[in-house]
Amino acid sequence: MRVLVDTSVWSCALRRRKVHDKSEAAAVVELKSLVEGGNVVVIGVIRQEILSGIRNMEQYLRLREALSAFPDIPVETGDFERAAEMFNLCRSRGIQASNTDFLICSVAESHGFDILTLDRDFSLLAGILPISVYFPGNHQ
Repeated sequence: MRVLVDTSVWSCALRRRKVHDKSEAAAVVELKSLVEGGNVVVIGVIRQEILSGIRNMEQYLRLREALSAFPDIPVETGDFERAAEMFNLCRSRGIQASNTDFLICSVAESHGFDILTLDRDFSLLAGILPISVYFPGNHQ
């Protein structure tokens, strides 16, 4: 199983000094297991989110280097178009999320990836969209 890991999980594992609750601790364990199994995939927009806002250049460079082990899955025009369709569908049903979240959903759908996240907005999206989302500690 290849898994598209959302920014929320990466941030917990790579940028925070300590985890704050059981779900964050489970996220770190799950990410480590996925990395060791070679099952992690990344897209450029997630990489950008992870690297954004780091004030210390040394920390930024270390994090960028750590992420270089994970090549980006190409995002195609059709992925952006499908993300817009997903946005429109969800909005018509009163559900809103970021453009990035919809792009993650689109890429996951087109490649058959699961999405690992700590962001509960994805559970609302999964109720409408044909995506497989799981939260650390809740995956079978």
